[in-house]
Amino acid sequence: MKTTLWDSADHLKTTEDILAYLEASVEEAGNDPAFILQALGVVARANNMSQLSRDTGITREGLYKALSADGNPSFATVAKVTKALGLKLAVVQA
Repeated sequence: MKTTLWDSADHLKTTEDILAYLEASVEEAGNDPAFILQALGVVARANNMSQLSRDTGITREGLYKALSADGNPSFATVAKVTKALGLKLAVVQA
């Protein structure tokens, strides 16, 4: 039996896919912001990291590092990334 590694980025083809993935990630994350950042990184990879780098003014390497499970990006970086992805952050009542 031959297997391949699962990469969620390969399956995020539409805006609806991306929104559902991010909503599920936020729900699953609980109090773990690194989980959410990693999910945002998956969405970024699914959307052409090179273009995202140009749109945000952040190097590709910087984006990969910031949006990894070990990353610690500033809020400004997260805001730039979400805007460049055509998304916006929102606060709703729990």
